[in-house]
Amino acid sequence: MASIHYATELNAEQLAAVQAPDGPVLVIAAAGTGKTRTLTYRVAWLVEHGVEARRILLMTFTNRAAHEMLERATVLVGGAVGGLWGGTFHHMANRMLRRHAGLLGYKPDYTILDQDDAKSLVKTCAAELKLAGKEFPKADVLLSVFSLAANVEKPVREQAEKHFADHHVSLDEVLRVHQAYEAHKRQLHAMDFDDLLVNGLRLFREHPEVLARYQEQFEYILVDEYQDTNTLQAEWVDRLAAQRRNLLVVGDDFQSIYSWRGANFANIISFPQRYAGTTIFKLVTNYRSVPEILDLANACIAGNPEQFQKTMKATRPGHKKPTLVRLRDGDSQARYVVERIRRLLRQGRSPNEIAVLYRAHFHAMELQMELTRQGIPFIVTSGVRFFEQAHVKDVCALVRVLVHGDDQLAFVRLLGLLPKIGEKTALKIFHKLGGKLDLADPDTGVRVERLLPEAAQPLWRKIEPIIAAFGPEKLGEDPGEIIYRFLAAFYEDFALNHFENAARRLEDLQGLINFTTRYESAEDFLSEIALLTNLDAETEAPDEDARSMLKLSTVHQAKGLEWPVVFLLWMNEGLFPSQRSLDDHATEAEERRLFYVATTRAKDDLVLCVPEIRRVRDGGVMPCIPSRFITEVPLELFAEEYVGFI
Repeated sequence: MASIHYATELNAEQLAAVQAPDGPVLVIAAAGTGKTRTLTYRVAWLVEHGVEARRILLMTFTNRAAHEMLERATVLVGGAVGGLWGGTFHHMANRMLRRHAGLLGYKPDYTILDQDDAKSLVKTCAAELKLAGKEFPKADVLLSVFSLAANVEKPVREQAEKHFADHHVSLDEVLRVHQAYEAHKRQLHAMDFDDLLVNGLRLFREHPEVLARYQEQFEYILVDEYQDTNTLQAEWVDRLAAQRRNLLVVGDDFQSIYSWRGANFANIISFPQRYAGTTIFKLVTNYRSVPEILDLANACIAGNPEQFQKTMKATRPGHKKPTLVRLRDGDSQARYVVERIRRLLRQGRSPNEIAVLYRAHFHAMELQMELTRQGIPFIVTSGVRFFEQAHVKDVCALVRVLVHGDDQLAFVRLLGLLPKIGEKTALKIFHKLGGKLDLADPDTGVRVERLLPEAAQPLWRKIEPIIAAFGPEKLGEDPGEIIYRFLAAFYEDFALNHFENAARRLEDLQGLINFTTRYESAEDFLSEIALLTNLDAETEAPDEDARSMLKLSTVHQAKGLEWPVVFLLWMNEGLFPSQRSLDDHATEAEERRLFYVATTRAKDDLVLCVPEIRRVRDGGVMPCIPSRFITEVPLELFAEEYVGFI
């Protein structure tokens, strides 16, 4: 195969990184600057210069990324890359553990538990300890606690204490389940995904002769998305690279946004201190976005003090400034975005060229309703539209039962939240009540209690006062108050025990409470939701059409993607950045990085929406001020538009 003309196929920044000298190398690759291309050509460069492929280790965060790079490298240098070790940290750790598992007390043919296997095993452990029930954390929640503790190398008790703070969960019981889970895995000669990382590192820590073997084998180590590594992964790589120090890591500190799942920002920031003599390259030539969008991204991210400062340079010609739109409220924002989308479609844009991004799922409530009303198909990255999510349907079940006492489906769903009650038991109780929760009877709540299994009665007594107050306090005029009381009395604890992302779901429900203030009655609220849910079903596109649809996504889920047109919703203090981040400088810095990720998803047009008010539970409105990510940059970077009421 003919030699590759690196100087003509790469820009000067990429070329310098590809041809980097031996020793530790840190490549800081800003958004849209050709990171994958650089890594691929680095592999080709090493092979072309006599390095055997089997002596190269390429670490990525998805097997798909590794396959893509290897396929591209094969096109460049042919079959010479065939023996390269490439894949995820889990894949590489498993490959080594299969050879050396006996040193850690495992059989070489140990089983790897997938998520469903692990969940089933945790359920079994809780049942054996007689802890299973709706008042005890579910297997998914326990697994998320165990997993995060493993990935940040913290004791399970410490992580559980943090997760269940201010809630009635016995830490001792959580630890008993964890101990039983670990014992069962040993008996089954099984590892879950976290064990692959934990044991992969343990293999190196406890058996230096094994480590020495791989240190000798891997002459060059390359790591992609280094800003997303956790402490286990960073140490695993550090130990492998300790002898030769030919370690090249690629990442963007500006895009480190996953601390909540264990990623350690310090890994990339401290790299030059950990590796004396590090050569640093910066990729700043951006091929994705127009210069006006990059000007905004550069200006905002400069506000973070602890980072590798860099300024992206555009290769595309000038287009137009990001549009800053000041609107009245969430409804006005939704109508404006829909009208702009319609205009874009008339101008020839395809729906899949447009994305609407937001910090939290509840920020898109009004927009989802408006899109549904107007029959515009869309797809949500979570796969579930707002009012179809389990936690939203759970709290609405109580409202439905109070408004329509004969709503069998809602009654069954509500009782199903209690321990020891399945669908059959709930239906039996419903029929014994005469097929109706009769709110005209002041003792109706007590009648339900008498029919419940003993284990469910204490929790039902927390819900009873809401039922008793429905008529006397005219709660039918205030669906938000019903949901608010339900959260405080019962559902907050329920969510914490049942959902690994409980904080996000509870944030959604607070948003839902504020959203209900537009309705004069619980009946109106339920009617609107029912209508829109049915319209959702009518406008649902076939799976094969999903790729051509308008995309709604949180910013976290949009990382790595790009669209010609991007709308950002609710660019207000307390919403983006989130309220939880405002008292924590480290978290605020991560929120700013999240905003940088959001802006750099846009290729041509970026629209930032800033409503002036939010409706709140007491029926009033709350003034909203623009996000600091808007106010801390020069106003001339925006094209301003004031919409107000529409």
